[in-house]
Amino acid sequence: MDHNEAKKRAEELRTVIEKHNRNYYDLDAPTIEDDQYDALMRELRSIESEFPELMTPESPTQRVGGTASATFEKVQHVVQMGSLQDVFSVEEVEAFIERVSEQGADEFAVEPKIDGLSVSLEYENGVLVRGSTRGDGFVGEDITANIRTIRSVPLKLNEAIPFIEVRGEVYMSRKSFAALCEEQEKNGEQLPKNPRNAAAGSLRQKDSRVTAQRNLDIFCFNVQRIEGKTLTSHSESLDYMKKLGFCVVPDYIVCHSGDEVVDRITAIGESRQGLPFDIDGAVVKVNDFSLREEIGATTKVPKWAVAFKYPPEEKETTLNDIEINVGRTGALTPVAIFDPVFLAGTTVSRAILHNQDIITDKDIRIGDRIVVRKAGDIIPEVVRSVAHAERSQPYFIPDTCPICGAEALRDEDEAVIRCQNFDCPAQLLRSIEHFASRNAMNIDGLGEAIVEQLVNEGLIKTVADLYELDIQELMALDRFGRKSAENLLVSIENSKKNPLDRLVFALGIRGIGQRAATLLCEHFGDMDGIMNAFPLEISSIEGFGDVMAQSVYNAMQEPHRIKLIERLKSHGVNMTYKSSKVSDKFAGLTFVLTGTLPTYTRDQAKALIEQNGGKCSGSVSKKTSYVLAGEEAGSKLVKANELGVTVITEEQFNSMLDD
Repeated sequence: MDHNEAKKRAEELRTVIEKHNRNYYDLDAPTIEDDQYDALMRELRSIESEFPELMTPESPTQRVGGTASATFEKVQHVVQMGSLQDVFSVEEVEAFIERVSEQGADEFAVEPKIDGLSVSLEYENGVLVRGSTRGDGFVGEDITANIRTIRSVPLKLNEAIPFIEVRGEVYMSRKSFAALCEEQEKNGEQLPKNPRNAAAGSLRQKDSRVTAQRNLDIFCFNVQRIEGKTLTSHSESLDYMKKLGFCVVPDYIVCHSGDEVVDRITAIGESRQGLPFDIDGAVVKVNDFSLREEIGATTKVPKWAVAFKYPPEEKETTLNDIEINVGRTGALTPVAIFDPVFLAGTTVSRAILHNQDIITDKDIRIGDRIVVRKAGDIIPEVVRSVAHAERSQPYFIPDTCPICGAEALRDEDEAVIRCQNFDCPAQLLRSIEHFASRNAMNIDGLGEAIVEQLVNEGLIKTVADLYELDIQELMALDRFGRKSAENLLVSIENSKKNPLDRLVFALGIRGIGQRAATLLCEHFGDMDGIMNAFPLEISSIEGFGDVMAQSVYNAMQEPHRIKLIERLKSHGVNMTYKSSKVSDKFAGLTFVLTGTLPTYTRDQAKALIEQNGGKCSGSVSKKTSYVLAGEEAGSKLVKANELGVTVITEEQFNSMLDD
């Protein structure tokens, strides 16, 4: 395939893939199978690998994040990202309608209020150039790298409009939230309170690779600024955003009276339990833009809109028991078992009580009448105790493990009580599942049922035993034929070649996630360096505090973990880290990229900067060291000149690399 053929085919593939992305993520109506989609992506990646000059920032292959940012640059919002006035009763809605009607309003846009994190998306000539958080409404944070990982965010619009800034709400679907909670519970991590908190935490990750794994989505609901197009009403703006390729807030309608507005609010409220995402209200807006200008705003909220908030659904029931679950870190987690109640669309009978402090603060006792609800309409929680049963006693989490009977102690710095037996069967199962999980050693075929089978048969007692399994042992087990046994052994063998940061994460050190594991490996270079490090040296790593440093140190001093690492080492598991960094010649320097470079894509230039120790930012400030500018450089170049920041060409950049 020559260059022209490759260019033509890459453009065709991008068009087809983006169409399927929209069908899958925006319309929830996929038209091809996953393996067919994967084949298209593989072909596009192959072309871009062979012809790197054809790679574009808006290519669907660039969705998954691959870099980490030490800080988020500040973004000054040209148009304030304000909040709305909340109302909680029909009477307040009717009063709002009456007031704005007296000022001439006769059309009202009503739409669901998505419960997520508000962001701004900016496009120049139809291409995404920046994404930022709302912040305080005036100043937010540049999160472009993380925004790009959200597949429902268009990287390139259907029209090359000169400029448009839209406001949207990033959210996590209920399905994705439930999956995240399940994974974090298995890992002994603290669970997010609701989908909104999970979405906000995911969107502000320093490492965009973490954001990419969280399955975030977005609904856009407002045009903040626009050039090259005149819009006269809110409903028109939503229709136009949809035409451009945005996934806009669903089920919006235009009402013409107070009664219609109230009926629509009621209908949205009745449908909320069946939605795949959370809403926390309905928004009512004057539809006409010119009338909005006349009605005006206060210093905090517009006078032309209100947000009606729905009350959370709560049910009363009887607490029959408190069950104790044991996680992979030995954490004893209390779970309330109560009479089933129908709540937010499903029947529930269990709720996590988290720790002893919560039980004590709420004075929850077995036999109590309790009030329960769903956090974010998904995760059941006990709100309060209504009445104690006669002769009830305060409840205390036991000081012995319910699985192995070993002593259970409370951590000094946490509210968690943990089993002290490293060989506890419950911890063993969870730790092996975590070790084999996708983000750790990624051992395909080693799911929960297989792990339990291997442990029950006595074939594995630590993760190191995985590397001593043979095909005859596996074929003797139920559900194992020769092919499945061979596949599992191949997957286990392949895991030995994983990068060291995957192994460090797989070891399940308390408080050490994927990003922290990578930082450890980048700093120390190999497993021996990590094992021999003292807390003071570990805490010097950017992003580490004293608690995390002490956790790593303590973990590496535990005899069972030292023995485990030595066994893994003897089996040929990789113990060294290969960093992508090639030099420190750009250490301490911050670059901003703008315009189209002659030979590099922005991602390629950014990779070169980071490989040489530098940092890239999405906006120009006094702290910017260099602005690398190409053709059609825009506002960033203007700002650089205003601030006196040094502007360099690609040729000058290459000279700096060669020095």
